Amino acid sequence: MYAQRMIISSSRTKGITMVLIGAVLWGISGTVAQYLFQYYGFSPEWLVVVRLLVSGTILLGLASLKGNQKIWDIWKDKKDVPSLILFSIFGMLAVQYTFFAAIKYSNAATATVLQYLAPAMISCFIAIRAKRLPTIKECIAVVLALLGTFLLVTKGSMSSLSISGIALFWGLTSAVALAYYTLQPLRLLAKWGSALVIGWGMMIGGLSFSLFHPPWKFVGQWSFNAFLAVIFIIVFGTLIAFYCYLESLKYISASETSILASVEPLSAAFLSVVWLHVSFGHEEWLGTLCIISTIIILSFVKNKEGSKANTLSA
Repeated sequence: MYAQRMIISSSRTKGITMVLIGAVLWGISGTVAQYLFQYYGFSPEWLVVVRLLVSGTILLGLASLKGNQKIWDIWKDKKDVPSLILFSIFGMLAVQYTFFAAIKYSNAATATVLQYLAPAMISCFIAIRAKRLPTIKECIAVVLALLGTFLLVTKGSMSSLSISGIALFWGLTSAVALAYYTLQPLRLLAKWGSALVIGWGMMIGGLSFSLFHPPWKFVGQWSFNAFLAVIFIIVFGTLIAFYCYLESLKYISASETSILASVEPLSAAFLSVVWLHVSFGHEEWLGTLCIISTIIILSFVKNKEGSKANTLSA
């Protein structure tokens, strides 16, 4: 009995550690992207297309090496192809580009926190689709999300915005894109697995965006630090973070994973303030905590669809 408890405890520790690593890496990668935009003049378009193409290629390669299924099989199912394409463009590509655009026009901390409005949006959508009134917990979460957004973008002042209108637009659009990204591919994931679906989503999204902004159309200035930053975003902020998050679900529940993943906006905010000297006052910190609270509250709402959605917040 003691040995069994030790094994369970060890597994939980492993799961908690992995989700924290993944979430922190996501938060850091957003701040690193801001560093590239701010100091080296990189464009979000170039960074998005390169990140998607390289990460998608590696993920599909890893899926192929596992040998559980052929990576081309998904294209043989005519019912799944349209769903995969929609997810790739309006989910994967949209969530990547809108997030980086929000960082460019504001900062990594603000962009990450605004994106975390997605769980509240998902909760409202599920309630509407189920033709039911929101629960008390859901109502509290939505109120906290609105309050947090108000504090974040106005610093508590009714007369002006503390961020530009275009930054607010991209931040809210990023949350909508994340909500779609989270809910749309549930059937695909259950059938084909996360590595294959996310890998193709990245590849298709990257190839689609290449039609408008090819990867060789570079904007910015290269340096050794800039090169390391790009490598970090692709390897650590995408591949390793994604792997750690999904692996954590083998050891802890989706609700626990969702709660622990909320350290992402905290890590992005903290690093932006300390490293890039972003101004983040009491109102912004309070707004951040309000939005993070919505994640914690909604993680305890017992909803079958919501529980599945948590596994995709990466």
